Amino acid sequence: MRTANVESNGDAISSRIPLFFNSDVVISKAHVKDSMSSLYRNGNADEVIFIHTGTGLFKSNFGNMELKPGDYLLIPRGVIWKMDVKQPIRILVIESSAPIETPTRYRNKFGQLLEHSPYAERDIRTPEFVGPVADTRMEVEVKLQHGIQTYGYQHHPFDIVGWDGYYFPYIFNINDFMPITGKIHQPPPVHQTFQAHGIVLCSFVPRPFDYHDQSVPAPYAHSNVDSDEIIYYVEGNFMSRKGIDEQSISYHPMGLPHGPQPGKIEESLGAKETNELAVMIDTFKPLNMTKAALSVDDEDYPYSWIDS
Repeated sequence: MRTANVESNGDAISSRIPLFFNSDVVISKAHVKDSMSSLYRNGNADEVIFIHTGTGLFKSNFGNMELKPGDYLLIPRGVIWKMDVKQPIRILVIESSAPIETPTRYRNKFGQLLEHSPYAERDIRTPEFVGPVADTRMEVEVKLQHGIQTYGYQHHPFDIVGWDGYYFPYIFNINDFMPITGKIHQPPPVHQTFQAHGIVLCSFVPRPFDYHDQSVPAPYAHSNVDSDEIIYYVEGNFMSRKGIDEQSISYHPMGLPHGPQPGKIEESLGAKETNELAVMIDTFKPLNMTKAALSVDDEDYPYSWIDS
């Protein structure tokens, strides 16, 4: 699926084109060219916005954060925000009906990330406080289950003097993910970055390959019997795939056998590292495809496993 060809234009909200959905998640692509003229609040879902290309400024009632390629921007439901564009931005958007969290197995009972976690609190960027803005009337677009309602605020929601607590938007950059490697092939959960009810989000980053002298670095053929698998290709050389462009998505429904394409296993033998960068989303309920997804579907993709 070549999402670079999605017909998308506008700001960070109006440019969103849903591609996949179920009762737990909506996955969209957006080509953001315009800064937002109004404020926005998602009252129905937590969001992860992955910044593929471009730069901008995220403004919220907690403060501001600079946006750059590779950023996972996490926005809990209820946060009021807007995005200003500096350079045109291409984003992958994940909206979750449940809270988005760090993986349970990487946290202690106090919620702190453990030493074996692939990232730490020091890698997380939080909003920078800015002085109170002019206290003017503002409109906020609030997304609910069945649409968007406009609320008029008598006082600007950014007119604050500080915040405290553990509810806030934050950024983690995919390039700060420290991969877990091993002597033999490691299973996909080692790439997990975030979790929510019904979904997991993983990061594939440059890393050394398996170092056993008889290891096969390419992943084995498998069937995800419990989950649908979405992989969004960011950049680099994808050792298990051929003919994959940046911004492409591969979609493998649960139960469908898949693995490296012909020649990729042999090509991986003796390789020392991979330089791929990709985002994977596994969902534990089947996904539905939208008409927009079908419009950019690569009909030749299933035939890429035919050895020619």
